[in-house]
Amino acid sequence: MHKLEASEGLRQEKLKQLRDYLHESCTSKRVVNIGEVAFVTSINLLSGTLFSLDFASFDSNSAQEMKETVQGLMKILGTPNLADYFPLLKLIDPQGLRRGSEDLIVAGADTTIDSVQWAMTELLRNPHKMTKAKDELRTIIGENKQVEELDISRLPYLQAVIKETFRCHPAGPFLVPHKAEANVEINGYIVPEDTQILVNVWAIGRDSRIWSNPDIFEPERFLDNKIDYRGQHFELIAYGSGKRMCPGLPLAHVMVHLMIASLIHNFDWKLEPGMKPEDLDLNEMFGLSLHKAIPLEAFPIFQ
Repeated sequence: MHKLEASEGLRQEKLKQLRDYLHESCTSKRVVNIGEVAFVTSINLLSGTLFSLDFASFDSNSAQEMKETVQGLMKILGTPNLADYFPLLKLIDPQGLRRGSEDLIVAGADTTIDSVQWAMTELLRNPHKMTKAKDELRTIIGENKQVEELDISRLPYLQAVIKETFRCHPAGPFLVPHKAEANVEINGYIVPEDTQILVNVWAIGRDSRIWSNPDIFEPERFLDNKIDYRGQHFELIAYGSGKRMCPGLPLAHVMVHLMIASLIHNFDWKLEPGMKPEDLDLNEMFGLSLHKAIPLEAFPIFQ
């Protein structure tokens, strides 16, 4: 089998496991932690690709333990390293950051979890947007069918939902640290060579000079323009641009679309008793990735 076909087959297998778990949750009327099921799906896709085994399973301690490990790695990546400012310290690595950041192959799952959780939060807060996304899936894909990678290009509203999620809740609010290669003047300010630079992507997405009604979740803003997040449009660079662009973008693009489609295609979602859509929390935890402060939980209902 061709390597590309094998990878796509593995993704479909992991998505089927996700849907099977949601079916079981419907039958048992069990609440689902959206971030956790997204994590299990993402981490098992990565571990299956690299090691041909699953690192976690739904409803098990292994999932929580692995999630804590990944979040710990992301915290390490986001910690300022004294050795960057005092080169003599690089040899002794006083904070243990270099040692702690080895074998970081699973850290890519973290940003995918956040994107899926934020997208589902916004859709549950905006039921009419959820309805439009579900209607598109039913019209283009049909009932009780599995969304495949080739279908993504035929789902403009789903694509718009993901773009709007990246605008409102970028996976990396400050991107990875950059460094000036030479002295440069920007808007009258001199940025010295070797200065560490953080790009505030979160603020760009909330800038009213660029976006109308920036605090409103409005996927429709992306239906009539060609703005994309692949590094060519600086108003939407959730994954960076140029040489320092996130290498995990192609996989994240596919997995976020397919996971959201799997979660909403043949499932309705109900919040806990007494909770209204507008009650859903939007508090953020800033770091190398943008976490949701309070995990999203809801009850799936099979259509």
